Amino acid sequence: MKLEHDFSAAADGETIFWHPERKNLRFRPLKALHHFRELLKDKEDTEQVFHIFQALPRRNFREEVKAFVESEKGKALQISEPYLPDLLDDHEALRKLPIGSVAHAYCDFMEKEGLSAAGLVAEYKRFDSRIFGDQVEWYANRQRDTHDLLHILAGYGRDALGEQCVLAFTYGQSPAFAHLFIAYAGALHMRKTVKSDAPVFGAVNEAKRQGKFCPRITDESILDLLALPLEEARAKLNI
Repeated sequence: MKLEHDFSAAADGETIFWHPERKNLRFRPLKALHHFRELLKDKEDTEQVFHIFQALPRRNFREEVKAFVESEKGKALQISEPYLPDLLDDHEALRKLPIGSVAHAYCDFMEKEGLSAAGLVAEYKRFDSRIFGDQVEWYANRQRDTHDLLHILAGYGRDALGEQCVLAFTYGQSPAFAHLFIAYAGALHMRKTVKSDAPVFGAVNEAKRQGKFCPRITDESILDLLALPLEEARAKLNI
């Protein structure tokens, strides 16, 4: 069974790749460190994560996005999946997919944790309310909006170690230094503050390795993944 959404209105017209008012970001490690310290005070303060990513921009991001959005697969996804939050938050439609599917696991997770894709968008808008409407924004939004889906596919919880592992997994997929910085700095903080024999760094290393050998989920059809049985989706993605 395939889930269908009507995104035709959002897909009308030609979309530019890079908005002329969009600026290249500078690498600012001290700023990233400041915001990481703020994040340690409240791990739910997602705005600090956005600041860290802005301070540690990914090399070659622009070139990789351009290559994908100009590919046949990228062009097709821009039409079929222009805005993921509307799809991901439609739990009524997702629940119509078979029990045991990625969609059901995702809904269970989001409802249990009290989360929504729209909620993450709202947090991002508090950090930066600008809308460029370009292809770079479409792709960057997919990376943001699939974060909670990675918890399901990779099997990590929302505890501190689970979040570090999801970020390390994402680094394996999309090597932005910000992912690695938060994952390992967070793991180091855990080792210093939590009395446990858990192999924290081993778990983060394994998550990074898994992400590297998994097809980039941002570049996959989320509609198709949601319809698959969870274990079949994991097998398809080498997880």
